[in-house]
Amino acid sequence: MLHLTWHAVERLRTLVTEHPEDPVVRVQVRDLDERRLSFSITLESAALPDDELQHVEGLTVAVARSSVHRMDGMTLDYESGKEFVFVHPSSNDAGLIMPHNN
Repeated sequence: MLHLTWHAVERLRTLVTEHPEDPVVRVQVRDLDERRLSFSITLESAALPDDELQHVEGLTVAVARSSVHRMDGMTLDYESGKEFVFVHPSSNDAGLIMPHNN
């Protein structure tokens, strides 16, 4: 499960209010290469059939099926006036230490 901080929820609510035609927040991660990941947050008009949906404080958050296992335990935060930040758990099932911020 992806966790959202209060700041992230508030910022996403503002964005959805500004773009009512796109009420679904889509979050996903993909590999850029063997060492780098790309996280994305987009607003979309509807969820896809294979998305995992989370309902958080009035938001509909769709996590792409291919990203669900990689987002488990992560926290999405928002730094006021700056950007969204994905905070990784301290380690994963393979015992690897991951950086705390992306």
